[in-house]
Amino acid sequence: MKDLNELLENNRAWAEDIKTHNPQFFQTLSKEQSPKYLWIGCSDSRAPATQLVGLRAGELFVHRNVANVVVHTDFNCLSVMQYAVEVLKVEHIIVCGHDGCGGVLAAMQNLRLGLIDNWLRHVQDVMQKHDATLSRIADETLRLNKLCELNVVEQVLSAGRTTIVQSAWERGQELAVHGWIYGLHDGLLRDLKMCITNPEELAAAEHATARASA
Repeated sequence: MKDLNELLENNRAWAEDIKTHNPQFFQTLSKEQSPKYLWIGCSDSRAPATQLVGLRAGELFVHRNVANVVVHTDFNCLSVMQYAVEVLKVEHIIVCGHDGCGGVLAAMQNLRLGLIDNWLRHVQDVMQKHDATLSRIADETLRLNKLCELNVVEQVLSAGRTTIVQSAWERGQELAVHGWIYGLHDGLLRDLKMCITNPEELAAAEHATARASA
């Protein structure tokens, strides 16, 4: 029970396979990282960030939490964002949710699970904002997946409002924030067509989202 030898064996096989194809890979990687992308995704074990987009170690900076939420008081997320934007100079922030998200489902059903209920209050805020849209969807699975998408959209807007992203735009740094959703049923990513690259686009997206939720 205490041994995790299978995982250690998997690691050795993974490392050996990489070194077979690129003997200098780990020596080069240990000296620096220069990813172009920051991934803010869900902690769900079925949505492994790097594998989904076919990137190697060192090519994707990652932050994950339950229901892929960007909150202005979450210093973990904000610290990751600041390092990625100001030090690593990433060009893209990708907020990626997934259908069938357990955190979003718990928020939608108003479950009482403990400490996490406070965290999922942010998703419930999204649900309440878009109640008119969601209430028109009778099927619970479809309604859940729509809320997963709307949650991504709202987290993109939240990321765009952070001082980190705002300051980057003020400096003239090229930085885009994108909203994607991952399909557990087919393994495919979908672009939700929510992409902001400057304050004007953020304001327009906020206006469009507010209008759609009315």
